[in-house]
Amino acid sequence: MLTLTFLVKTIIELYVMVLLLRIWMQWSRCDFYNPFAQFVVKVTQPVVGPLRRVLPSLGPIDTASLLLAFILCTIKYPLLLLIQAGVVSLDPLNLLVGLLSLVKAAGTMVFWVIIIRSIMSWVSQGRSPIEFVLMQMTEPMMAQIRRFLPAMGGIDFSAMVVILILYMLNYLGMDLFPGLWYQL
Repeated sequence: MLTLTFLVKTIIELYVMVLLLRIWMQWSRCDFYNPFAQFVVKVTQPVVGPLRRVLPSLGPIDTASLLLAFILCTIKYPLLLLIQAGVVSLDPLNLLVGLLSLVKAAGTMVFWVIIIRSIMSWVSQGRSPIEFVLMQMTEPMMAQIRRFLPAMGGIDFSAMVVILILYMLNYLGMDLFPGLWYQL
């Protein structure tokens, strides 16, 4: 059962991350002709496409992808409970758990995108199409930090400041929802 639990949880979390990437790329107006952006669109389009016909975007927010990510986060834990214990839980509290899981997944995704962008800046030095999309996504956040903390000695500390803020928000989630946050 642990193997099936791991497999289901990993597949749901990875697909939620890809959906959140699609939302973030549309919000930050990334170049959708980029190969990485095309991958994200092709992976999510079979599910998001029909849902977009019913639920249009609200400005720069892809509401169809957001709703799908929320639904996946909401059904993840009742599904895992069904696999592990054979019990179905249809509690309204699952909506709060789904929302918290979506918020935590968004924070985790931002963390990894910034880490990958930072590592790629050392390796590819701006020649990778993936790095270009990651730069388009993260630059609005990091530019806000750079206004207060300029580069010192040629080293940009904005990525580290954003990661420290994400860690602080993660600890805030642990304080506000002590038992639940660890399980998300």
